[in-house]
Parts: sequence; structure tokens; C-alpha cells
Amino acid sequence: MSTAFPQLDDNDLIPRDARELGTTATVAEQGRRRVPWRFFAGRAAFYLFTLWAAITINFFLPRFMKGDAVSSYLARNRNVSPEAAESLRILLGIDSDKSIWQQYIEYWGMLLRGDLGISTLHGLRPVAEVLSAALPWTLGLVGIATIISFAIGTVGGAIVGWRRGSKLDALIPITTFFNTIPYFWLGLIAIAIFSSALKWFPSSHAYDKGQSPEWSLDFIGQVIMHGTLPALTIIIASLGGWMLGMRNMMLTVLDEDYITVSQAKGMPNKRVLWSYAARNAVLPQIQSFALSIGFIVGGTIVMEMVFSYPGVGKLLLDATNAKDYALMQGVFLVITLSVLVANILADVVYAYLDPRTRQTEA
Repeated sequence: MSTAFPQLDDNDLIPRDARELGTTATVAEQGRRRVPWRFFAGRAAFYLFTLWAAITINFFLPRFMKGDAVSSYLARNRNVSPEAAESLRILLGIDSDKSIWQQYIEYWGMLLRGDLGISTLHGLRPVAEVLSAALPWTLGLVGIATIISFAIGTVGGAIVGWRRGSKLDALIPITTFFNTIPYFWLGLIAIAIFSSALKWFPSSHAYDKGQSPEWSLDFIGQVIMHGTLPALTIIIASLGGWMLGMRNMMLTVLDEDYITVSQAKGMPNKRVLWSYAARNAVLPQIQSFALSIGFIVGGTIVMEMVFSYPGVGKLLLDATNAKDYALMQGVFLVITLSVLVANILADVVYAYLDPRTRQTEA
């Protein structure tokens, strides 16, 4: 009775039958080559549902507030006739003759046409025009400051975690201390020291008074000088959280077996640090960064009030006080879209850095 043995390659002596049938490594390799359509479809369905829910809440929430935009507008403009007030209600989509369902359908129709309505707070200007004037200031200042803080905190936290037990550990309590200080106090202290006492930076506004925005070296220099102090306060205030989070994740990752094996094989410490340890430790940081994008757009009210800086945060505060429905909805929509886009990008980066995610989902 003869027994059939699998044929072996001359080079690596691996059974051909096993390679044809596929091992765990082979299946994983095939999974990396296959496009994870199920992963993308699931994420797309989730984000589309989230977008619908956010827009629906965005429509109903202002209407649950006491008062309306027209009443607030009439309080500021006494010479408006009743006929003009009724026309304004129709224009704003809050006509009492229409049911809430009809208003909801019309609101979706306006969104699909790219029409965000008009702002009663800004002289009946289109909301899209008001947002386009304020959004670049917020993105340019808070967006860049948040990215710099994230990069410095993540890299610094990885190095501190790698060299645990060294003098670099002193950076954690120092940065965490600044993270616990209320932002308005930190901003006022920065103004008192660097603006009032040392006179290194301006204390308020985005550029010099009397200057009109233009593309010139002088105006760009003014914007940089006016934005340096609030940007530094944002970086200092948020640096501790990024550094502490990355350092703690590094301590967890460094205890894994694959790190020990990599070091035992004699791999350079720099490669083990950045290619193995930091790459896995940064995954929770990416999700946290995506969530912080919403604060880049709408969570800057305190900063913009302290430094009298024009932006979306102060725009949202003014719109809330004036019950400007259309402007509030426009700001909320921008915040929602920014958070969703940031989370989509975070999912893509997460799946790229951790192939197990897309293989499991696929």
C-alpha cells in the first residue's frame, strides 16, 4: 500500500498542496490584494445615515427654541411693516401656513440646490456668503494650530514612551498642567505678558484696524503676527492631551511580544520605534484627532472672544443670541460635514495602518 506524499519545491521545501490550498498567511496576503468593497460600503451607509440624522436634527433643533428669527429681527428693526415681516417669514421658510413637514421638505430642497438661506443678523445676506467670509479665518488659525499640536504631541509622546524612565518623563506633567488651565485664563495671561508687557504680538483682531483683506506681503505679515499668539495658546493648551495619550499607548505597545522579537532580531531601535511601536500606538490618536475636527470649526468661541478674532465660533454665538435660524443651521451643517469628512479620512488611514481592520470588515 503506497502513501502519496506532497511534492516539495527544490528551493524552500514547502508542500505545494499546502500552498495551493492556502495557509493563514496566504489568506491574509490574498485579503490584502482584494479590494474591501464591503468595508467601504458599510462605512458609506453608516456615514450617509449619520448625515441624514444630523441634517434632520439641524432642522428641528432651532425650531424648538423660544422665539424665532423674524421676531428677533423686528426687535432690532422697528420700521418693518407687518407685510414685510410676513414676507420675511416666507423667505426664511418658517411660514405659519405651512406644516413642519412641508418646511422640512423645502429645507432639503434648498440644501440640494446649495441654498443655505439668508442671515437676518447680517443684513439679509446669503448664509453661504457669511460663512465663506468667516470659515477661512477659523481653518487657517485653529486648523493649523491643531495639526501642529497633534504632530508635536504624537511624536513627542512616542519618544517619551520609548525612553520611559528617563528625564523626558518630566515633559508629561508640565504639558498636562497647561492642559488643565482654562483656555480663557491662558489666553489672558498670554496677552498680558506677550502683548501688553513685552509688546511682541498684537492682542486682538486678525489684522490691523483700517486694513482691508488683500493678497500682499504686508497683509500676510499682519495676519501671521495677529494669529501667532492665539495659535501658540491653542498648541500649548492641547499639547498635553496628545502627548499623554501617545505616551500611554506606547507603554502598552512596548510590552507586546512582537516588539521583543524585533529587538531580539537586532533591528535598529529607530526602525522598531517608528515602524512597529509608534505605528500601532498612533491608531487611537487618529480617531481622537478626527473627533477634534469638530472643535476646529465650532469649538473656538472662547478663543475668538478672548482675542476678538473673526471666525465661525463667534459667528455661531452671535447667531444663537439673535435666533438666526438659517445662520445657525449653516454653521451646524459645516461642523457636521467637517466631522464626517475627518472621520472618513481617519477610517481610511486607520485601515491603511492596520490591515486587520479592512480584512475583518471585508
